[in-house]
Amino acid sequence: MSKRDELIAKYAADLKDKCGVKADMDLLTKVTIGCGPSIYNADAATVSGSDASELATVKNNFLIKKLGLKDSPELDKGITAVMDKYGQSNRNKYRAVVYYLLTKHFGKESAY
Repeated sequence: MSKRDELIAKYAADLKDKCGVKADMDLLTKVTIGCGPSIYNADAATVSGSDASELATVKNNFLIKKLGLKDSPELDKGITAVMDKYGQSNRNKYRAVVYYLLTKHFGKESAY
């Protein structure tokens, strides 16, 4: 099993255990691949739900650039909803899981 496959299995477990979501493994794999090498870097692999600049990066680089959404208050509401679903107290919010949940939240699976 490759390192990426191990991480995808870990993300699927996180979705199930912390978010109560059964992962669409095909989409989760595509989202994980889309994250690129950042998934192998401990700092870049996670998202800080309390860091405004980090959330702005998620909004600009993922929601607007990758998913092609228009900047609006709905994007901030979506990010907040995903962070709440993942659990604000959960320290390790994996980037691939956050992106997966945002993709599902906005119904933009077609971007992958």
